[in-house]
Amino acid sequence: MARIRVLVVDDHRIFAESLAAALAAEQDVDVSAAGSGPAALRALERAAGEGRRFDVLLIDADLGTVGPDPAQQAPRPAGPPGPTGPPGHAAHAGHESGGGPGDGVVDGISLVARVRAAHPGVRTVVLAERDDPRRAAGALQAGAGGWVAKDCSLSRLLAVIRGVLRDETHLPPALLTGVLRELTAARKHRTESERLVESLTPREREVLRCMVAGLGRKAVAERLYLSPHTVRTHMQNVLGKLGVHSTLAAVALARRAGVGPADLAGDVVERGGQLA
Repeated sequence: MARIRVLVVDDHRIFAESLAAALAAEQDVDVSAAGSGPAALRALERAAGEGRRFDVLLIDADLGTVGPDPAQQAPRPAGPPGPTGPPGHAAHAGHESGGGPGDGVVDGISLVARVRAAHPGVRTVVLAERDDPRRAAGALQAGAGGWVAKDCSLSRLLAVIRGVLRDETHLPPALLTGVLRELTAARKHRTESERLVESLTPREREVLRCMVAGLGRKAVAERLYLSPHTVRTHMQNVLGKLGVHSTLAAVALARRAGVGPADLAGDVVERGGQLA
């Protein structure tokens, strides 16, 4: 029997361990729990290093939005794994805490995106306390395979887990229209942003990429071998063509259009017609 390895990621320890215990009762499911985004990322890296990667992450939509209870952060002493199923069923329902104070907060949707980037083979499902078309659309755009209510039945959740492993996308029927509307609107904004960026000259696009990377006028001038006055003119032209009034607005529009930051370590720039 092919086994499904699931990681529950929720900073409410009781919920996470209860759900993990319920899933562990399934004969084909091995399950663990993590109490924060950083803890989940560590668990993914450790599992990958040991050749036993997770198949599906169940991620709390509100992960990290409210400070966890101190009891949830307390390390759990080593001991036997949580509830197990029938003989030969090596499920583990233990909970990995959020870790020390040095851990950064990672919210649920950001964790979906980070998992997709670092572990593209791992499927993610977002667990939510309430329906929210905008956030559900954001989760799908970040790479989630499903959005499921926390109060759904165990059979429904298992169907979603197995469905996303077949590359299916699962949404509550009541959310479908709203999510499609949000995705259509997001695509429209992206298309408009792309059209505006395409109006820039190659040099202006390079300046824009430097702006996305957070470089100021002087740093851009040094990087592109231009005078600060010339860079100022380029920046003004960029703002004018994009129809915005600030660098922050220009960067936001560039991001919507898919413009990434300049590679500060390895980009090659032109210098007087020669490669520098």
